[in-house]
Amino acid sequence: MKTINTITGLVLGLSALGSQSLMADVAEAGKYAIDAGHTSVNFSISHLGYSELQGRFNEIEGRFSLNPKGKSELEMVIKTASIDSNHEKRDKHLRGPDFFNSKRYPVIKFSSSDMKFNAKGEVIKVNGTLEMHGKTKPVTLEVIAMKAATDPWGNYRAGYMAATTIKRSDFDMNYMQGGVGDEVKLNIAIEALKQ
Repeated sequence: MKTINTITGLVLGLSALGSQSLMADVAEAGKYAIDAGHTSVNFSISHLGYSELQGRFNEIEGRFSLNPKGKSELEMVIKTASIDSNHEKRDKHLRGPDFFNSKRYPVIKFSSSDMKFNAKGEVIKVNGTLEMHGKTKPVTLEVIAMKAATDPWGNYRAGYMAATTIKRSDFDMNYMQGGVGDEVKLNIAIEALKQ
């Protein structure tokens, strides 16, 4: 699978996020649980070339561990039936056999194989596999570290932005090719609590 390193949407805010990253503390090593209430998985895809249709998944869970000098892992699970494109009829179609087939394939799962860190010890890239629609393909997430600190309630929290682009045809999701785009841009905002 071709990995696209320059991701539309992530790059738009790169300078601002980069400056924030330079000022932020590096996240502490350890185990983290993803805070689903403050995490989002958003997607965009071409609609007949006129616009980029925007949507998201509303049910996400996951965990990761950070160890720049050893084994680091990330696992995310997304419920396909939670897809939300702000259009009830379209969402019902997206959950059906033409697209995600949520009854047969209820989850999308990302599992890391390795993480890359910069000299500061921040995650900058996560390689792994994406399981979707009965297929498993390699995917690379480009990552920007956000803030890592104790929140107002005394919990240690770390945040990240990640992005990648996939082709739905790689996962045998071929309905209406030529009308609906093949490339899907994914933008992920993660907040996680240290355990």
